[in-house]
Amino acid sequence: MEACHPPQQSNVTVYGATTVAIISLEAFPGMWVNAFIVCVLCIAWVKKKTLNSNEKILLLLGCSRFWYLCFSWIYAFVSEIFPYYLLVHPIFQLLQGSYSFFNCSNLWVSACLCGFYCIKIANFRNKFFSYLKVKIDRMVPWLLLGSVMFSLITGILAYNSIDKALCKNLNFTCPEILWKATIGIQEHFFPLYFLTGFLFTTSFMVVIFSAVFLLFSLWRHKRTMQTNSMTDLSMDAHIRAMKSVLSFFVMYSINFMVLILNLVYSMNYQSDMLLLVYSIQHAFPGVHSLVLIFSNPKLEKTLLRILSSVKCKLCMR
Repeated sequence: MEACHPPQQSNVTVYGATTVAIISLEAFPGMWVNAFIVCVLCIAWVKKKTLNSNEKILLLLGCSRFWYLCFSWIYAFVSEIFPYYLLVHPIFQLLQGSYSFFNCSNLWVSACLCGFYCIKIANFRNKFFSYLKVKIDRMVPWLLLGSVMFSLITGILAYNSIDKALCKNLNFTCPEILWKATIGIQEHFFPLYFLTGFLFTTSFMVVIFSAVFLLFSLWRHKRTMQTNSMTDLSMDAHIRAMKSVLSFFVMYSINFMVLILNLVYSMNYQSDMLLLVYSIQHAFPGVHSLVLIFSNPKLEKTLLRILSSVKCKLCMR
């Protein structure tokens, strides 16, 4: 039996306090940004009684990222400040299952958004691509439903895998042993690791192909405009679009590497590398959603109006 501090002691380490502080500084702004997206789109939905395909994807993406950051922060706070609450069945299983569900939903819906942009904006003389361009609006609800169902399967598998691991290790008495019991490589964890790796790789491949096709289409369009001596204003607009897509691809590449590192270093309890991974991983949903806001005229206008109103109220004080 490994030595531990008794449950009555707080035992908050410097590492734990640092982890909670960093995740809090990233999670709360990210939750606010995604809540803003959800609120604006829900208000538009109530007014117009309908949403276009892009808005549907953004709405589900905002919801997924909001709850992903919420459960991530709850787990980090409880595990570092009140770790012995995780020993109460089924708190740990529910937190991990919910985290896996919303993380999976976040990745799949993000990939759907990138694929949707590619099909809508890119222009290729291909029958299948033309068919997708015509049918994409009807396909979006089914793609979103499939993303939610696949995410639900991942969350249930995570819950069951962790529950089986805990049932085999009922004699643990401290969070570190709980950590080792749940992330130890056991046979019932292989399906979860395989499914998670498949999820990361598939969503990243969708983003890669979408970004490459879109960049190639915009580059070809740029050449056509240069040949036809189009105005500089139009050229600048397409150059900005290419830069936006490139930044989109770079952010997803960084996020993919971080997700893989999270799998690799998940067995190291209180690792410095794991802290770095958590820092980048929790910054991505907020930063990327902020990029999506400023690339959407409606969301950007609403955000600037709110910030301007807040600034005026602060100046009046």
